[in-house]
Amino acid sequence: MIKLMFALRRRPEMTREEFQRYWREHHAPLVRDHAAALAIRRYVQVHAVSNETSRLLATGRGSEPDQFDGLAELWFDSLEAMRAAAATPQGRAAGRALLEDERRFIDLPRSPVWLGEEHPIVASP
Repeated sequence: MIKLMFALRRRPEMTREEFQRYWREHHAPLVRDHAAALAIRRYVQVHAVSNETSRLLATGRGSEPDQFDGLAELWFDSLEAMRAAAATPQGRAAGRALLEDERRFIDLPRSPVWLGEEHPIVASP
């Protein structure tokens, strides 16, 4: 399984609540609408939780708390499937539509993206 991961930071003029609401209520349905064109098998949003536990976890490891507002996971069967879908007219149009919407709520230059291959170590049925 190939995963495209985004560590998201909100645009500076938005609160975390505004960012997460827009992401969940507007962007998620847009991804769902374009999933077939992009060969997305699964899309998961992980919304940051800011509380004492998250702060203790971060500071206990020597890292900064609340670095990101959320993580997005897009799952694909393979790199080849991902590339093939993105190369079609429908895939290119879907990619443009998603990026256009992302500019409305994500601070793109401060939101790293990376591609990885999943190697499950512990998995429940």
